[in-house]
Amino acid sequence: MNFSVNAIQWLQAVLEERFGHEIVLSAQSGKLILALKGYPEMIEFDCLQSVFHQSTSNFLCKQWQPSEEGFTAPIEDLIPAPSEGELPAPLIEMNGQRATIHYDILGLTYWMLTRQEEIGREDLDNHQRFPATSSHAFQHGYLERPIVDEWLNILGQVMQKLWSGIQLKRHQFSVKVSHDVDSPARYAFQNMKGLVRTIGGDVLVRRDIISAIKAPWIWLNSRHELHPADPDNTFDWLMRQSESNGLTSAFYFICGRTDARKDALYEPEMPQIRQLMREIHQRGHEIGLHPSYNTYNRPEEIAREAVRLRKVCAEEGIEQEEWGGRMHFLRWDQAATLKALANSGMTYDSTLSYADRPGFRCGTCFEYPAFDAATDKPLTLRIRPLVAMDCTVIADRYLGLGSTEAAYEKFNKLKDNCKKVCGAFTLLWHNSYFNTPEDFEIYRRLVSER
Repeated sequence: MNFSVNAIQWLQAVLEERFGHEIVLSAQSGKLILALKGYPEMIEFDCLQSVFHQSTSNFLCKQWQPSEEGFTAPIEDLIPAPSEGELPAPLIEMNGQRATIHYDILGLTYWMLTRQEEIGREDLDNHQRFPATSSHAFQHGYLERPIVDEWLNILGQVMQKLWSGIQLKRHQFSVKVSHDVDSPARYAFQNMKGLVRTIGGDVLVRRDIISAIKAPWIWLNSRHELHPADPDNTFDWLMRQSESNGLTSAFYFICGRTDARKDALYEPEMPQIRQLMREIHQRGHEIGLHPSYNTYNRPEEIAREAVRLRKVCAEEGIEQEEWGGRMHFLRWDQAATLKALANSGMTYDSTLSYADRPGFRCGTCFEYPAFDAATDKPLTLRIRPLVAMDCTVIADRYLGLGSTEAAYEKFNKLKDNCKKVCGAFTLLWHNSYFNTPEDFEIYRRLVSER
């Protein structure tokens, strides 16, 4: 299948962001040709694969060893290569002013970044999410590898060999932390029945007798601002961790209720939330949107909640250059959610990781411009891929590593892979997901160790 004109122009933009040069990309006789403006040399991709334009996970994955052909692998010396068939040998040939790559790197990039794999799929979980376990990446063991970044690193090496002396854009490793505000307080927004039930949970489930004893006092003294003793009120601690490590925390607020049980108990107009938003903004951190549970395929609801968030922020004198967010429960329909977020005026979205397994759902740890493969159109939205979420690694219902050194090592391995390709380690840690002292320590180490 040929790339559309829009897809080629979008790929050009992705490559220009990555390499820092004006790229000329064109389709010629079933091949893709990559050139730099003003130079005669070119790179030819002559093995384009139709599978990278299909919504399927049912095909092969081979491996290529860069060192055998004089290239350096950024992570491991075997790079996964999703493919319809066997890989040619050699994979890369340099012939004077032309380099030929016999692997569809740009098709892979398109397939992973647009999430073409997921469009129209019906093998979904109980929250109507496409699960990691259904993905090609999980089934072939490369979900924890940013394979798009690895292959673009190889492409960069080909470019430097072909255009001798060219300087490619240098990227710096970074850490980006964000916090979905599902429960800003354990007690403040409960009615009497809910308070009693929550206290029961403190005693019987969490074994937290001290919090259970304090709960009525905290509840009574949370009418205008969040009580500092509330177990879910970790906002000051989170901001201090970011401030001491030169980071900016992004806090995403729920601004609607489309499911009575799964959405938040608070409203953004409540005085406690307004005060919290003011403090976040005054300390130089970011406020964003966490669209409610049933909005992922309801564009009008996402737009309504985005307007509501901006209205509250405007009333509090909060101005931001960009507005980002993440879908509640990581619910996502590639054919609907992406366009809805763009049309609601969001700057970026950071939903795209899997709930059931951590890793690189989009194959990358670099932010990139969104492209709607369902309508073949570029969007104004930017995608900031999520690499890991707290409960994905720790909770029993997912990986189940608990609040242990093994959990830290899993997070840190993903972080290290981001570092090896000079990308961004994006970490979601809910303000309400600090259940043990070990949780605090895992988070502290992740954001402080570079």
